[in-house]
Amino acid sequence: MVKLLVIADDFTGALDTGVQFAPFGVVTRIAVKEKDVCGNLEEPVQVLILDAETRHLSPQEAYRKVYDIAMEAARKGIPSIYKKTDSALRGNIGSELQALKDAVKTEILPFVPAFPQMGRITKHGIHFVNGKPVRESVFGKDPFEPVACSFVPDIIHRQTETETVVMEQGWAVEQLLEEKDKIAVFDAAGMGDMREIGKKLQETGLLKAAAGCAGFASIFPEIMKMKRREIPVPSLKNGLLVICGSMNPITACQLDQAEARGFKRFRLTLEQKKKPGYWQSVEGIRQMEWLFEMCRDSQNCIIDTNCSRDEDKSEEIEGLEKLRSHVADVLGNLLGEMIRRGLQKTILITGGDTFMGFMRQTETFEVEPLYEIFPGVVLSRLWIGGSPYSIISKSGGFGNEDLLIQLADKIECEEEIVWESNFA
Repeated sequence: MVKLLVIADDFTGALDTGVQFAPFGVVTRIAVKEKDVCGNLEEPVQVLILDAETRHLSPQEAYRKVYDIAMEAARKGIPSIYKKTDSALRGNIGSELQALKDAVKTEILPFVPAFPQMGRITKHGIHFVNGKPVRESVFGKDPFEPVACSFVPDIIHRQTETETVVMEQGWAVEQLLEEKDKIAVFDAAGMGDMREIGKKLQETGLLKAAAGCAGFASIFPEIMKMKRREIPVPSLKNGLLVICGSMNPITACQLDQAEARGFKRFRLTLEQKKKPGYWQSVEGIRQMEWLFEMCRDSQNCIIDTNCSRDEDKSEEIEGLEKLRSHVADVLGNLLGEMIRRGLQKTILITGGDTFMGFMRQTETFEVEPLYEIFPGVVLSRLWIGGSPYSIISKSGGFGNEDLLIQLADKIECEEEIVWESNFA
């Protein structure tokens, strides 16, 4: 039976969270359709992660979607519901937390936004990314979703009037239980803090409904005493193909460093990204054949949507903002067509929209997270036409500048990914 439902706001967020359970041997599935809320899952699945795709919706639409999913989960008797939020606090934070609180009718909704493994911590209610308040980090300059403030209650109050209380280090259970009708934001600077918070919340029954990012979810297998089994992980080989729909500055640096180290790189033009029917035209079919040959014959290669000239940035951002889903489908279709043509590569998809575009184009609706190769870099298995495929993914804001180079070196050495078990 499903012991935990996680409601994620985008696909890479769902994967980042799901992979936290894999080293513990907890059988986890990620679904992309609301009808799959505790649907026809096999018996061993304990954690169901539903990608609600609310990141880019209006606050009102996001509220309704999260509320409906949480209500259905509660009706079906799922004992714990977790609202997964972005670790940089982008998206509809306030409205989605309010939706969960309203659906489960809880007086206190715990919110633990820290992700210490990725350099995201919370002190005195202020969220930091790699030592900088989140507003002053690269996420404050995000081309689509700039984070406007660093004090977590201020972010929450942009979309809900529910009072928020900051639980600083040293908080007592008695202090929390005295609060009524609150969202409680917890400080955390390390995994020790996260475990302490989790244990106290579990003891008081407050983990029946909670929120946070993948970092806090990583302690759930231990404190919820989930059943464990070993899950085999495939090795990686045949070179690396990077499919990138992210414009995050961190990803841009990773792509540039990889190109400088010899990755073949193809940047889609505005016409190729935006023009309806381009890839079905004579020119588009010819371009597809050339791309397939480039990827087949190169050890490591990149297909991405970033412009090569600074003067093109403003036009590109405006176009992609309006056509985000279309661009994701373009990249998804390109990758799907290469797989249909028999391309044998290790594939890395950057950006949740791009991964979702690929799933739409291949009519894939379920994914099994297997392993975290590097922090925030997730290896998953999915099924296309009945055959299993291994796909690596990462959020645009994750990883060091040389991440793609490190990953390519690992694959080139034909080094099998070693199973790291956290079995007791």
